[in-house]
Amino acid sequence: MTACPTGIAHTYMAAEKLVQAAEALGHRLRVETQGSIGAENVLTTDEITAADGVIVAADKNVDLGRFEGKRVLVTGVAEGIRHPELLIRRVEKAPVHRPAGGAREPRRGGGPPGAPFFGRAAGTVGYRALMNGVSHMIPFVVTGGLLIAVSLALGGRAGPHGLVVPAGSFWEHVHRIGEIGFALMLPVLSGYIACALADRAALVPGMAGGWLANDGALYGSRSGAGFLGAIVTGFLAGWLVLAIRRLPVRRFVRPVMPIIVIPVLATSVLGLFFVYALGRPISWVFDHLTEGLAGLSGAGAAVLGVLLGLMITFDMGGPVNKTAFLFGAGLISHSPEVMGVCAAAIPVPPLGQGLATLLRRALFRAQEREAGLAALVMGFFGITEGAIPFAAARPARVIPANMLGGAVAGAIAGIAAVTDAVPHGGPVVAVLGAVGGVPMFFVAVAMGAVVTALATVSLMAVGGGTPAASVASAASVASASAASARVAAGEALGGRLSARSVRLRLVARRKEEAVRELAKLLAASGAVPDGEALTAALLAREAQGSTGAGEGVAFPHARTDAVAAPVVAFARSSEGVEWGAADGVPARLLFAVAVPEGADDEHLRILAVLARKLMDPGFRTDLLDAPDVAAVLRVLGSLR
Repeated sequence: MTACPTGIAHTYMAAEKLVQAAEALGHRLRVETQGSIGAENVLTTDEITAADGVIVAADKNVDLGRFEGKRVLVTGVAEGIRHPELLIRRVEKAPVHRPAGGAREPRRGGGPPGAPFFGRAAGTVGYRALMNGVSHMIPFVVTGGLLIAVSLALGGRAGPHGLVVPAGSFWEHVHRIGEIGFALMLPVLSGYIACALADRAALVPGMAGGWLANDGALYGSRSGAGFLGAIVTGFLAGWLVLAIRRLPVRRFVRPVMPIIVIPVLATSVLGLFFVYALGRPISWVFDHLTEGLAGLSGAGAAVLGVLLGLMITFDMGGPVNKTAFLFGAGLISHSPEVMGVCAAAIPVPPLGQGLATLLRRALFRAQEREAGLAALVMGFFGITEGAIPFAAARPARVIPANMLGGAVAGAIAGIAAVTDAVPHGGPVVAVLGAVGGVPMFFVAVAMGAVVTALATVSLMAVGGGTPAASVASAASVASASAASARVAAGEALGGRLSARSVRLRLVARRKEEAVRELAKLLAASGAVPDGEALTAALLAREAQGSTGAGEGVAFPHARTDAVAAPVVAFARSSEGVEWGAADGVPARLLFAVAVPEGADDEHLRILAVLARKLMDPGFRTDLLDAPDVAAVLRVLGSLR
């Protein structure tokens, strides 16, 4: 098993080196990679049972529970790249893995036990835990909410308090299934916050705490503690499990610690503490929050609408967007107006960008005009990410335009007290009958989309039109050839590497200078709003350990919100740059990769292929011998 903190390069390079070494030594070897795209080539139970030993080359904590009773050698991912033959020989004499109870069970999130309590990493660990809970929660609330909306739209009848589904009907069953998914929202949020902090042992107490937050009967609250209570129970469950693991226990107790003692003890302590101490105060805060939001009108509602509209449209599915969505979804049962604001802002970026391609077609390339039609469809269904391709190409123009339209839509929806009964947005929820104040909802969405479209084309016109025009040269034949090559490379690398981010001769001679030069190449893609932060992120990754893979290849990379979309740059060095590789060979082929936090999977799969391919001597030779940029892109275009 191979894994590194970012899961972009070393994970796959170590896997390739181990496979090559095993073949040379006459062994059969299977490698599971745990990269940013998740686990690939997952080892089966039969394969683990038949194995003579297990090598875990990882720089992050992984679950070793399935390797119980096998010889397990745990080392860093760099060792898998530098000394694969040695690892294969050493695993034959490695100790047999026996779970040491709760005290040594690996944690996700990195850091020593107690890291969430102290140190500079506390905020990062906590934020990632919260996002882990939110990302696991969203499928439940979307599925449950849409099932409820469909049942009301197709099977509901008008009653004194709105649409009602007739008892005993088919649509009542659909409605109740949707309610189940919706009821799991807070337990899943709390459970996966806890799981991110302390692994599976914290899942049960976390989910139990989330259920208590959802149901206030045990502590005398009609409304419960809501999403605030679920967040609190999630963190408390994770920290409580970490604290229990630190307790010294006798050897005979250790095997039952993670499966019996820790879950039962943590669930009991957390549940009772919440019922008798925390539940009522948190529910009081939640009740007053919802009452205050329900009482907003006029300027107050407009301000809230503007704030949520800006957050929803800022990073289009990223952490800021998810934070606003969590706020709205958590208040649906008490203040559906908040979700109404979010629902109006959610479709604005894709609808606005799609409309912009129709208003000023000459400003957009043919490929972008096609993407505009797709964005219109995605906007109808409330998929904000439909605007990401436009933001990636022109972040300085598209993101402000999206936010301006989102603020307008949010303000109108807030003032008009638009409501949304399901945790989803876009015209589709209004069509399904989940929106209250439908006319003003469509006014808000339409006005927001129009403002975004007009702002986008205005900013593009001021900026000089399409990116292609800004980089055109006098030599039209060479320009056309490069454009064709960029299309081919886009098919291979997800459109993340273009002629603008390729340099045939690196000027830098030292590693830090090379990193800075590569960061400027990445910025040339137009998807880097903060070049200095990107450079700092790349250098910080190098400080953790060299990204030199050996064989004259270096793969500097970083996950950072300094980039608006995944970007790749390539450079060649004639003399080579000393990169600290294990084989001591200076790096002549340098691929710089930067991806935003929460990026999708497609580009990471392509990068995994690229990382593996760089281990092929023939591929490296083709890149070194390529006479011009177009030839380089043709070589990379083979990675389809």
